[in-house]
Amino acid sequence: MADPLRGVVACVFDAYGTLFDFSAVAEECRAALGERAGAFIAAWRGKQLQTSWLLAAQGRHRDFWTVTGDALDHALAAFEIDSAELRERLMARYLTLPAFPDAPAALRELKQRGQRLAILSNGTPAMLESLVKAAGLGELFEAVLSVEEVGAFKPHPKVYQLALDRLRLPAEAISFQSSNAWDAYAASAFGMKVVWCNRSGQRPERLPGAPDRTIRSLAELPGLIAV
Repeated sequence: MADPLRGVVACVFDAYGTLFDFSAVAEECRAALGERAGAFIAAWRGKQLQTSWLLAAQGRHRDFWTVTGDALDHALAAFEIDSAELRERLMARYLTLPAFPDAPAALRELKQRGQRLAILSNGTPAMLESLVKAAGLGELFEAVLSVEEVGAFKPHPKVYQLALDRLRLPAEAISFQSSNAWDAYAASAFGMKVVWCNRSGQRPERLPGAPDRTIRSLAELPGLIAV
């Protein structure tokens, strides 16, 4: 086992893909799309992220609910699907994505050991409130932080600064967890300690920064945070 990270006071988590499983929306469209469901979900998620990055680079902002809906419309058009009912079901499902099975136990163990816990996400406050409530995890988090507070998407540095400001901690006292490689590397370049939860076996990025530790499941996380 890798040496534990020392000096960590708070564990801050990305939401989508790290705590909550975006792929669950595939079940909502499998009947309509069959074997194309996986490719459709990938197209939707890809356009959603691409739009957020482009907006951040341009210094512009739209809320993540709008970006998610626009990306869904793009995917529906690309797959030549005209169904208002399917669109409504998919957007509704996005508000109740399930937590990954490894997340609740890891969060509770960290909380019991005295770690301060927070979420830092592109999602709007309403989207995040819905997710956390549906998963029954609300009592675990000291703060659920949305980029809407700073008007920019990740990986803009002021998003990561938001966590420091709200928790009143220096970057080196925070361990940031994300399954998104670009997010993990950006948080590292910002100065946080970073654990990359590489669920899907992605290759390392060639970006500034580097995760301090890499895991495949959040079940491994408590063992990496020194008591």
